[in-house]
Amino acid sequence: MPQYMLDTDTVSFALRGQGRVAARLLEHRPSELCISSITLAELRFGAETRRSRKLHRLISTFVESVEAIAFDQRPRLALPRSRHPSLGAASPSAPSTPSWRLMPCRWG
Repeated sequence: MPQYMLDTDTVSFALRGQGRVAARLLEHRPSELCISSITLAELRFGAETRRSRKLHRLISTFVESVEAIAFDQRPRLALPRSRHPSLGAASPSAPSTPSWRLMPCRWG
């Protein structure tokens, strides 16, 4: 069962080899990671917008080992307060260099 849900930027950075994201992901078994169906749709949209067969292949290879979870009422993410202004904390500006955090998943 997945323990961490990756967001679109994290997967994008990993697929493009930016920063240490790919190396950090390799520290985990694929079964510990997942993405949402929304993330998959955003990745596919980006690859289509760029008309990149290479990105489409990379995405397909990635989702062969990392599960894409339907985004419905079942997954509930434990999101850090610093990432969500609706929870009372200020939203940080977008990083100029790739940085990421694994988001723990709670299933039930």
